[in-house]
Amino acid sequence: MPLTLRFEDGTIRVVNDGDEDPPFASIATELDVLEADERSGGYRAPAYRYHRLREALAERGVTHQDQVFDTESLTLSTQYQLREYQQAALDAWHDAGDHGVLELPTGAGKTVVAIAAMVELGVPTLVVVPTIDLLNQWRRELQAEFDTPIGQFGGGEQRQELLTVSTYDSAYLKADEVGNSFDFVVFDEVHHLGGEGYQEIARLLPAPARLGLTATFERPDGAHETIAELVGPKVYDLGVDDLAGEHLADYDIKRVEVSLTPTERERYEEAQGTFVDYLKRSGISMSRGSDYQELVKRSGRDPEARQALLAKQRARTIVRQADNKLSELATILDRHREDRIILFTASTELVYRLSERFLLPAITNETGAAERREILERFRSGEYSRVVTANVLDEGVDVPDANVAVLLAGSGSEREFTQRLGRVLRPKADGSRALLYELVSAETAEERVADRRR
Repeated sequence: MPLTLRFEDGTIRVVNDGDEDPPFASIATELDVLEADERSGGYRAPAYRYHRLREALAERGVTHQDQVFDTESLTLSTQYQLREYQQAALDAWHDAGDHGVLELPTGAGKTVVAIAAMVELGVPTLVVVPTIDLLNQWRRELQAEFDTPIGQFGGGEQRQELLTVSTYDSAYLKADEVGNSFDFVVFDEVHHLGGEGYQEIARLLPAPARLGLTATFERPDGAHETIAELVGPKVYDLGVDDLAGEHLADYDIKRVEVSLTPTERERYEEAQGTFVDYLKRSGISMSRGSDYQELVKRSGRDPEARQALLAKQRARTIVRQADNKLSELATILDRHREDRIILFTASTELVYRLSERFLLPAITNETGAAERREILERFRSGEYSRVVTANVLDEGVDVPDANVAVLLAGSGSEREFTQRLGRVLRPKADGSRALLYELVSAETAEERVADRRR
């Protein structure tokens, strides 16, 4: 019998039922995707290398039976008409062998491109998302677009269909079990796949077609390189400025620098000095994301490292909650009484402080799903004209239209800044411009970090 490929527990098992010493044994040693399996006497490859394994066997003319998938085809259609850049993104993905990542701004219609890919491929598809909010949004979108049941892994349900939406957490638990049920996998907010545990999802799935969607692909820790190996490289990207004015709203960014009060300055310099002095003594440069993790690890065994870490946190709190920032915010809120405003802060504590001071509805990671939906619905209807949040609305939530965003802390993260800007970039009916305020404490580390990001 010829060589047989089978899916087994998140791997591709290669079985040869022929001679004791088949010619394939010598070929297998040349393939970089296979490892000998002493227990079974055959070979195995990680499931994600299935596509490369098929290519390698074809290149060498090795006859084989492929039993990895036993799925049925789907006939799907969509009412969406792709915009020119969306079609270009889809074409680039096809040209890359149905592998790769698309980087498009928030509001640019990444979901539409993925739906078009599902229609063209016509195969069972798994969509993996980071949050329950996104899970529900994708499920509603697919239900509205396709006349077929939509499965769900997560949010209290474990129901598999030819089209299924899953959270990253549920996909991590089920990938080795259901991996060969889906020929196509879509990773929404694919930068999350760089997390150490989540990487296993992509490794355990044999899906030959893989699409990653994100507004910001690169990660400070360099894990986007691993994502490129597991899903494919970035094959198409557009920035906010490429689409502003036509497909997204034109926008302005106004940076407002505020001074620390004399008392705040004294406390800041003392705390920052403690932190910087330790860095000089320890040789930690803080030039990479991993440097901060190293400091955190040292703080568990080195009292001086712990004091430095606590000092850094005190300094950060002082600049983020500077009194003059709150005074400036009051001016902005008064200036934009007729506008729809989202305030982004750096901490849950500050969210509640601002909510109490300015009588603002607040959304944090402590806000229940029902309460969050009610707040956003009231924001959508116009009953609320402003809302304050920490990191909850950065991604994965269908945020109603707003035209003004205020960042209460200068963001050194390109991803965070881009995501928050994207929350006010949906085109406005009257063609008005969006506006983002960034409040930064002058002559502090916050200002230096914001300068580097810009």
